Amino acid sequence: MAENDITSSTETERKYDVPEDAPAPELDGFLVLLPEHPDLLEAVYYDTEDGALAAERMVLRRRTGGHDAGWHLKTPGEGGRTEHHAELADAPPAGLLDIVKDILGDRPLIPTAEIRTERTPILLLDDEGRAVAEIADDRVAGTDVREGVVRTWREWEAELLEEAPQAPAKRVALLDRIEAQLVAQGATPSPSMSKFARATGRAGLGPSEG
Repeated sequence: MAENDITSSTETERKYDVPEDAPAPELDGFLVLLPEHPDLLEAVYYDTEDGALAAERMVLRRRTGGHDAGWHLKTPGEGGRTEHHAELADAPPAGLLDIVKDILGDRPLIPTAEIRTERTPILLLDDEGRAVAEIADDRVAGTDVREGVVRTWREWEAELLEEAPQAPAKRVALLDRIEAQLVAQGATPSPSMSKFARATGRAGLGPSEG
């Protein structure tokens, strides 16, 4: 990937709140691959002083750790969120800034949140051995940089992978099947689909939260 190259993909996922002392999730009916050790993800989120990106349901972050370290811009998309990814660099890559230049105008970006996540990724395989989904067991500490407030929580994140069925009805059915098992183990659907929103004390992203 060249310095300003951007790759994009659609995220289809559901988040669940769980008690911080809950045991790891167990999934029946799937072949399961467990990691040797958790990943440590450290991210700094950026926005304008008046929250221009959050108002458009977008987040921009620089993250280290894990398999996709780099810069990520998440924007609303059909069937989920679109994640635009660029290589790790000190400053936001020009290719990502081009996507949001009309929103930012001449307002500078500032750090608004820092999020540290200890992630245990659990891969779910279908009967043919294809990785169709990932359950991320996340222990999160989020800091609202401007307010100086630290919030901690635990969440499970169920995300479909490239080998998941492509038909919309089958994708929903797969997520429903996973959700039924997670809920049976004490998980509840999260009111917030964004770690950034939660770290900054928001119910969600959008104009009313700006």
